[in-house]
Amino acid sequence: MVAYWLVAIFLTAVLLMSLDYDLWVAALMSLSFLPAALALSFFLPKVERTSDGKRRVLDTAYIILGVMMMTFLLIYMWQYFFITFIYAVDYSKWSLPAMLGNPVFVAAILAILAYGNYLIVKWLDKKYPADHPVTFTSDYKKVSLRKQDILVVESRDSEVWITARDGRQYRNKTGIGQWENLLGSDFIRIHRSFLVQIADAVLSASDMVSIGGKSIPVSRKYKDSVLEILGEDRQQ
Repeated sequence: MVAYWLVAIFLTAVLLMSLDYDLWVAALMSLSFLPAALALSFFLPKVERTSDGKRRVLDTAYIILGVMMMTFLLIYMWQYFFITFIYAVDYSKWSLPAMLGNPVFVAAILAILAYGNYLIVKWLDKKYPADHPVTFTSDYKKVSLRKQDILVVESRDSEVWITARDGRQYRNKTGIGQWENLLGSDFIRIHRSFLVQIADAVLSASDMVSIGGKSIPVSRKYKDSVLEILGEDRQQ
């Protein structure tokens, strides 16, 4: 990840050199994109997928708006610092390069940086699967479970219930969409309210999955992906 962001900053600096910045100034100016790109990478995947379309659009818009405001603030702060203190130029005579004031240009850089981070994280998770426990709060207590010890995540109105391999259940306020992002490719969404461990899930019918001694329905929305991943050979 460190290598990716170093390369990303360098390439952004090379791009900014086309705006008549010196290399070292362009490198430092490229750092103004780093916090916003990291924020975009962190918050955007947390948009609740199970909420209605209008809510998802609004949440996504708020995140993008906040990230863009952060980026422009940092750009102006960095530019002001270099112009005033490094080059000792009268600030009243200073003007920002037009491209750095262009929201489309700035948004494109942020999107590329964030998407690159997403691809690297996904690749690392697949190549080096971690056995780190998942830590969450249940009934005001901290709980740590290994991913392989979680069988089912079920959304129940304002709460999510986590069923462990030993049969214990834990209540949590984190949305099921965020749990889906957290648990990753070892789990599959079979219903808007259910997320299950792939290794333990068995197709008991084309629209039903058995896991941990219970049967869970498969909704039409997820039926194709469930059949593709679990396969006919996993059907009882």
